[in-house]
Amino acid sequence: MTLSTGLPRRLVLTGLPAAALAVLSGCTIAPPGSEQPDQQGNPAAPTNPRGDVAITHIHRAVRDRDTILVATHQGLFRFAGAGQLVAVGPPFDLMGFAIAPDGTYLASGHPAPDSDLPQPIGLIQSTDRGHTWTLRSRGGQSDFHALTALGPGVMAFDDALHFSPDRVDWQDRQIPAPPRDLAAGPDGTVLATTERGLLASADRGLTWQTVSTPQLLVTVAWAGPRTIVGASTTGALMVSRDAGATWKVGPRSVGDVSAITATLLGAEQIEILLVVGTQVWRTNDLGAQTQILV
Repeated sequence: MTLSTGLPRRLVLTGLPAAALAVLSGCTIAPPGSEQPDQQGNPAAPTNPRGDVAITHIHRAVRDRDTILVATHQGLFRFAGAGQLVAVGPPFDLMGFAIAPDGTYLASGHPAPDSDLPQPIGLIQSTDRGHTWTLRSRGGQSDFHALTALGPGVMAFDDALHFSPDRVDWQDRQIPAPPRDLAAGPDGTVLATTERGLLASADRGLTWQTVSTPQLLVTVAWAGPRTIVGASTTGALMVSRDAGATWKVGPRSVGDVSAITATLLGAEQIEILLVVGTQVWRTNDLGAQTQILV
């Protein structure tokens, strides 16, 4: 079962009353030049005076080589600069999204009303950077909110933790507390943020150990083989360059962060993409300075 789409397009919601458009205006696809700086000098979130397009929820922002991707309630988008997003592939609710080491896009969530995908979607994958998607497994069974690629396999959480070595066959796993976020490192170590603290597994979820952190983490990401970045319940960003043994905490709270990804730009600099409310932010200095992308 494969969904296909034509050229990247803008999502357009028409015929909505003004009140509905106001509710939906958390993150809009805006024409160039509509952004105004906020009181801190950051670019403001895009606004669209036409009220044509709105994204109601952003689940994750991820870098794929030279492209920033935004997984949303309305589908997958790529950041096109100047506060603009361009739709990639068909619209569906990407509750979970990850990019595997081989470049495959993995996702889970809910189909669009006119889709022939099951509800919930289960695990779907794209091998053409999001333009078409194929149902892989667990269709009609799982809506994975936490999802991470583990080599050719997947670890994911719906109401229980599961591991698949091949994205088709699944094994149940036990974990001391439900994970809010999952992140697999280059060496296969999986991190899980939970109400009991940050947990780590080096054996594909068979056993878990607690990783000490300065604050309770909500979301976590690997930026490199030993570099971990996290966002805490207080909105503080923090980084460990020794696989969690020691941590450096950013200078200020950046707000309510729901998702985070990180990329090493060099030996020292780390690009962090944050989902804060209905916006995507970028910082290279643990939040001392932030840029609102969309």
